[in-house]
Amino acid sequence: MKNNFENFFSESDFDFQEPENGHFERFENKLKATKKSDKISWKWLSVAASILLIVGFWFGRMQQKATIDLADISPKLEEVQGYFVTTIHQKITVLEKSKTPENELIIKQTLSQLEDLEKEYQQLLKELNKQGNQEKIINFMIENYQLRLEILENMLKKINQIKKFKNEIYV
Repeated sequence: MKNNFENFFSESDFDFQEPENGHFERFENKLKATKKSDKISWKWLSVAASILLIVGFWFGRMQQKATIDLADISPKLEEVQGYFVTTIHQKITVLEKSKTPENELIIKQTLSQLEDLEKEYQQLLKELNKQGNQEKIINFMIENYQLRLEILENMLKKINQIKKFKNEIYV
């Protein structure tokens, strides 16, 4: 084994010479130079990111102001929209609390219909923003709210009828 190590070191060409004078100083200077350039690039990167964020927020706020809703058109329409939105949310809450295994499928279908009507409302909202304050679009938007509320009320009536029927059977 000793021979193997001796042969390895005698056959290999290792560089055992000392580096030239000033080698370590040159190496340290190169390291310091790369550290400085890293700090500068991070500073510029953070400044650029901050500017992009500010510009992004500004465009976002401009976009928000550019879209209008029923509430933005007149105080009366704001009141109408507020009434429908709160009433619909209340009815959906009651509907979801009334969920049982027997009526789960019907409730799921009803909520799916409401989602479809919400998508239609969003399309009407886009049209309102494109074409401006047009009475025809506003009427369609109000009818959309009315239809949603009507669907919810009919479904709650059906659920109550089913409950009454069950109670009559089991009594």
